[in-house]
Amino acid sequence: MIELRPFASLGGADHGWLRARHHFSFAQYRDPARMGWARLRVWNDDEIAPGTGFDPHPHRDMEIITYVREGAITHSDSLGNRGRTEAGDVQIMSAGTGVVHSEYNLEQTPTTLFQIWLLPDFQGATPNWGSRRFPRVARTAGFEVLASGRPSDAGAAALPLNVDGAVLAATLAAGQALRLPLLPGRAAYLVAARGSVTVNGTKLGPRDGAAIVDEDELAIAAETEAELVLVEMAAK
Repeated sequence: MIELRPFASLGGADHGWLRARHHFSFAQYRDPARMGWARLRVWNDDEIAPGTGFDPHPHRDMEIITYVREGAITHSDSLGNRGRTEAGDVQIMSAGTGVVHSEYNLEQTPTTLFQIWLLPDFQGATPNWGSRRFPRVARTAGFEVLASGRPSDAGAAALPLNVDGAVLAATLAAGQALRLPLLPGRAAYLVAARGSVTVNGTKLGPRDGAAIVDEDELAIAAETEAELVLVEMAAK
Protein backbone atom coordinates (compact mmCIF):
# COMPACT_ATOMS: atom_id res chain seq x y z
CA MET A 1 0.00 0.00 0.00
CA ILE A 2 1.24 3.46 -0.93
CA GLU A 3 -0.68 6.45 0.37
CA LEU A 4 0.26 9.67 -1.40
CA ARG A 5 0.55 12.79 0.78
CA PRO A 6 0.63 15.72 -1.71
CA PHE A 7 2.58 18.75 -0.54
CA ALA A 8 -0.53 20.92 -1.00
CA SER A 9 -2.41 18.73 1.51
CA LEU A 10 0.11 19.15 4.33
CA GLY A 11 -0.57 21.20 7.44
CA GLY A 12 1.50 24.29 8.00
CA ALA A 13 2.24 27.56 9.70
CA ASP A 14 3.84 30.87 8.78
CA HIS A 15 5.56 32.60 11.70
CA GLY A 16 7.35 35.16 9.56
CA TRP A 17 10.83 33.91 10.43
CA LEU A 18 9.71 30.28 9.98
CA ARG A 19 7.58 28.86 7.19
CA ALA A 20 6.71 25.24 8.00
CA ARG A 21 4.76 22.42 6.41
CA HIS A 22 3.88 19.37 8.49
CA HIS A 23 3.50 15.84 7.11
CA PHE A 24 2.07 14.82 10.50
CA SER A 25 0.15 16.57 13.28
CA PHE A 26 2.44 19.10 14.95
CA ALA A 27 2.00 22.22 17.11
CA GLN A 28 -1.31 23.84 16.14
CA TYR A 29 -1.90 21.50 13.19
CA ARG A 30 -4.03 18.48 14.15
CA ASP A 31 -5.26 15.72 11.86
CA PRO A 32 -6.34 12.48 13.60
CA ALA A 33 -5.49 10.56 10.42
CA ARG A 34 -1.92 11.89 10.41
CA MET A 35 -0.58 11.35 13.90
CA GLY A 36 2.48 9.39 12.74
CA TRP A 37 3.56 6.43 10.64
CA ALA A 38 5.00 3.44 12.52
CA ARG A 39 7.91 4.86 14.59
CA LEU A 40 7.85 8.14 12.62
CA ARG A 41 6.17 10.92 14.59
CA VAL A 42 7.23 14.19 12.89
CA TRP A 43 8.37 15.22 9.41
CA ASN A 44 8.52 18.99 9.14
CA ASP A 45 9.50 20.82 5.96
CA ASP A 46 10.95 24.10 7.30
CA GLU A 47 12.25 27.33 5.79
CA ILE A 48 14.14 29.47 8.31
CA ALA A 49 14.89 33.12 7.58
CA PRO A 50 18.49 34.42 7.83
CA GLY A 51 19.60 35.40 11.33
CA THR A 52 16.72 33.60 13.04
CA GLY A 53 16.00 30.18 14.48
CA PHE A 54 14.73 28.11 17.35
CA ASP A 55 15.65 29.50 20.77
CA PRO A 56 16.78 27.06 23.50
CA HIS A 57 14.07 24.50 24.27
CA PRO A 58 13.97 20.99 25.77
CA HIS A 59 13.42 17.51 24.35
CA ARG A 60 13.46 14.02 25.81
CA ASP A 61 13.00 10.45 24.56
CA MET A 62 12.98 11.33 20.86
CA GLU A 63 15.37 10.65 17.96
CA ILE A 64 15.62 13.89 15.95
CA ILE A 65 17.25 13.91 12.52
CA THR A 66 17.86 17.13 10.60
CA TYR A 67 18.42 16.89 6.85
CA VAL A 68 19.59 20.24 5.47
CA ARG A 69 18.37 20.90 1.93
CA GLU A 70 19.70 24.45 1.37
CA GLY A 71 21.86 26.73 3.50
CA ALA A 72 23.09 25.57 6.91
CA ILE A 73 21.93 25.23 10.51
CA THR A 74 24.01 25.87 13.64
CA HIS A 75 23.30 23.72 16.68
CA SER A 76 24.12 24.32 20.37
CA ASP A 77 23.01 22.27 23.36
CA SER A 78 23.21 21.84 27.13
CA LEU A 79 25.74 19.02 26.72
CA GLY A 80 28.30 21.45 25.30
CA ASN A 81 27.90 20.37 21.69
CA ARG A 82 28.05 22.97 18.95
CA GLY A 83 28.22 22.46 15.21
CA ARG A 84 27.21 23.73 11.78
CA THR A 85 25.50 21.35 9.32
CA GLU A 86 25.45 22.34 5.65
CA ALA A 87 23.17 21.49 2.73
CA GLY A 88 23.11 17.80 1.90
CA ASP A 89 24.48 16.85 5.30
CA VAL A 90 22.77 15.46 8.38
CA GLN A 91 22.73 15.93 12.14
CA ILE A 92 21.11 13.72 14.76
CA MET A 93 20.12 14.36 18.35
CA SER A 94 19.08 11.52 20.63
CA ALA A 95 17.25 13.43 23.34
CA GLY A 96 17.11 10.48 25.75
CA THR A 97 16.92 11.54 29.40
CA GLY A 98 16.71 15.18 28.37
CA VAL A 99 18.60 17.91 26.55
CA VAL A 100 18.10 21.63 25.86
CA HIS A 101 19.18 22.83 22.43
CA SER A 102 18.90 25.72 19.98
CA GLU A 103 19.02 25.76 16.17
CA TYR A 104 19.86 28.97 14.29
CA ASN A 105 20.28 29.98 10.68
CA LEU A 106 23.37 32.17 10.91
CA GLU A 107 23.69 32.39 7.11
CA GLN A 108 22.88 35.28 4.78
CA THR A 109 20.23 33.27 2.91
CA PRO A 110 17.22 31.16 3.98
CA THR A 111 17.87 27.64 5.21
CA THR A 112 15.51 24.84 4.19
CA LEU A 113 15.53 21.50 5.94
CA PHE A 114 13.58 18.44 6.97
CA GLN A 115 13.14 17.75 10.67
CA ILE A 116 12.41 14.07 11.18
CA TRP A 117 11.45 12.69 14.62
CA LEU A 118 11.39 8.99 15.41
CA LEU A 119 10.16 7.39 18.62
CA PRO A 120 13.05 5.47 20.24
CA ASP A 121 12.82 1.76 20.97
CA PHE A 122 13.47 2.46 24.66
CA GLN A 123 13.34 5.45 26.97
CA GLY A 124 16.06 6.93 29.14
CA ALA A 125 18.97 6.72 26.70
CA THR A 126 22.05 8.86 27.23
CA PRO A 127 21.60 12.06 25.19
CA ASN A 128 23.79 12.31 22.09
CA TRP A 129 24.40 14.70 19.19
CA GLY A 130 26.33 14.25 15.99
CA SER A 131 26.75 15.72 12.51
CA ARG A 132 28.29 14.25 9.39
CA ARG A 133 28.93 15.17 5.77
CA PHE A 134 27.15 13.06 3.16
CA PRO A 135 28.01 14.43 -0.31
CA ARG A 136 25.06 14.22 -2.68
CA VAL A 137 27.31 12.95 -5.47
CA ALA A 138 27.95 9.78 -3.45
CA ARG A 139 24.25 8.81 -3.63
CA THR A 140 23.81 8.57 -7.38
CA ALA A 141 24.07 4.75 -7.45
CA GLY A 142 21.23 4.27 -4.96
CA PHE A 143 20.15 4.97 -1.42
CA GLU A 144 22.84 5.82 1.13
CA VAL A 145 22.17 5.17 4.83
CA LEU A 146 22.59 8.48 6.68
CA ALA A 147 21.44 7.57 10.20
CA SER A 148 20.46 4.19 11.56
CA GLY A 149 19.74 2.00 14.55
CA ARG A 150 19.08 -1.11 12.43
CA PRO A 151 21.21 -4.09 13.49
CA SER A 152 22.08 -4.69 9.82
CA ASP A 153 23.80 -1.27 9.68
CA ALA A 154 26.06 -1.87 12.69
CA GLY A 155 29.56 -0.68 11.92
CA ALA A 156 28.44 1.44 8.96
CA ALA A 157 29.32 5.12 8.54
CA ALA A 158 25.77 6.17 9.41
CA LEU A 159 25.02 8.37 12.40
CA PRO A 160 23.64 6.28 15.32
CA LEU A 161 19.98 6.11 16.35
CA ASN A 162 18.18 4.38 19.24
CA VAL A 163 15.49 2.87 17.02
CA ASP A 164 15.27 -0.07 14.63
CA GLY A 165 14.99 2.24 11.66
CA ALA A 166 17.07 4.29 9.27
CA VAL A 167 17.13 7.52 7.28
CA LEU A 168 18.36 7.11 3.71
CA ALA A 169 18.81 9.43 0.73
CA ALA A 170 19.39 9.11 -3.01
CA THR A 171 20.15 11.55 -5.83
CA LEU A 172 18.78 10.44 -9.20
CA ALA A 173 19.34 11.66 -12.74
CA ALA A 174 16.35 12.09 -15.01
CA GLY A 175 15.36 8.69 -16.35
CA GLN A 176 17.31 6.78 -13.70
CA ALA A 177 15.58 3.84 -12.02
CA LEU A 178 16.38 1.86 -8.90
CA ARG A 179 14.82 -0.81 -6.74
CA LEU A 180 14.77 -0.97 -2.95
CA PRO A 181 13.55 -4.16 -1.24
CA LEU A 182 11.35 -3.91 1.86
CA LEU A 183 11.41 -6.87 4.22
CA PRO A 184 8.18 -8.24 5.71
CA GLY A 185 7.01 -6.26 8.72
CA ARG A 186 8.73 -3.06 7.60
CA ALA A 187 7.25 0.31 6.65
CA ALA A 188 8.66 3.37 4.92
CA TYR A 189 7.95 7.05 4.41
CA LEU A 190 9.41 8.67 1.30
CA VAL A 191 9.63 12.37 0.40
CA ALA A 192 10.84 13.86 -2.87
CA ALA A 193 13.03 16.70 -1.62
CA ARG A 194 13.16 17.90 -5.22
CA GLY A 195 12.11 16.58 -8.59
CA SER A 196 9.43 14.09 -9.63
CA VAL A 197 9.49 10.31 -9.42
CA THR A 198 7.15 7.34 -9.62
CA VAL A 199 7.14 4.72 -6.87
CA ASN A 200 5.47 1.45 -7.85
CA GLY A 201 3.46 3.50 -10.34
CA THR A 202 2.47 6.26 -7.90
CA LYS A 203 3.74 9.70 -8.94
CA LEU A 204 5.38 11.99 -6.38
CA GLY A 205 6.02 15.62 -7.21
CA PRO A 206 8.40 17.97 -5.41
CA ARG A 207 8.06 17.68 -1.60
CA ASP A 208 5.20 15.17 -1.80
CA GLY A 209 5.26 12.33 0.72
CA ALA A 210 4.32 8.67 0.46
CA ALA A 211 3.39 6.42 3.39
CA ILE A 212 4.34 2.86 2.45
CA VAL A 213 3.56 -0.54 4.00
CA ASP A 214 3.00 -4.11 2.75
CA GLU A 215 5.18 -3.63 -0.31
CA ASP A 216 7.91 -6.19 -1.07
CA GLU A 217 9.92 -3.74 -3.14
CA LEU A 218 9.98 -0.12 -4.20
CA ALA A 219 10.51 0.39 -7.93
CA ILE A 220 11.50 4.05 -8.28
CA ALA A 221 11.88 5.89 -11.58
CA ALA A 222 12.96 9.53 -11.82
CA GLU A 223 10.97 11.63 -14.28
CA THR A 224 13.31 14.57 -13.63
CA GLU A 225 16.52 15.00 -11.67
CA ALA A 226 15.43 14.15 -8.15
CA GLU A 227 16.57 14.00 -4.54
CA LEU A 228 14.82 11.51 -2.27
CA VAL A 229 14.79 11.09 1.51
CA LEU A 230 13.32 7.92 3.01
CA VAL A 231 12.74 6.53 6.49
CA GLU A 232 12.63 2.72 6.78
CA MET A 233 11.48 1.14 10.06
CA ALA A 234 9.51 -1.61 11.75
CA ALA A 235 5.86 -1.36 10.79
CA LYS A 236 4.74 -1.73 14.45
